[in-house]
Amino acid sequence: MKLLEERIRKDGVIGAGNVLKVDCFLNHLIDVPFADELAREFYRLFRDCGVNKILTIEASGIGIACLTARFFDCPAVFAKKSKTSNMSGEFYSVPVDSFTHGNTSTVIVNKAYLSPSDKVLIIDDFLALGNALNGLIDIVEQSGAQLVGAGIVIEKAFQGGGDAIRAKGIRVESLAMIESMSPEEGIRYRGE
Repeated sequence: MKLLEERIRKDGVIGAGNVLKVDCFLNHLIDVPFADELAREFYRLFRDCGVNKILTIEASGIGIACLTARFFDCPAVFAKKSKTSNMSGEFYSVPVDSFTHGNTSTVIVNKAYLSPSDKVLIIDDFLALGNALNGLIDIVEQSGAQLVGAGIVIEKAFQGGGDAIRAKGIRVESLAMIESMSPEEGIRYRGE
């Protein structure tokens, strides 16, 4: 998506350790009209799939997941990284390693919020090694719901997570696929 690729080049900051900061428009300060265009594109890509639930992971995917859910006229569910005292019921759970935070969290979704009758679209802001996405796929499988695919805002394709998940036969649509990036040479997108 050219609009996104241009915005990443303009406002993204490449940091050490293959980190790309886009917090000035996507996942800390959210440029809502811009993010709305990203959500509209996810709707265009998956509108014929019968989606009735959007699933993401806490926390930075929540904004784009909610905007996407608005287009599908369905709820957005997010996997929580910790259970709080006011949560009750039974949960689907899976351990997920975080590339960004360098830790492992057991993420949970209340069983009341995903069921075998659901057609789930996973939405997230980043895909690198695929840990979060694999965890969310596991939760969908535990629930018996049908996974229609995953919509990713930015895929760091050079880290291989997306290609490994696609090799399993899962549809992954990324709006920007970064083939390489460095502070010295900038960003190169797949297909350039």
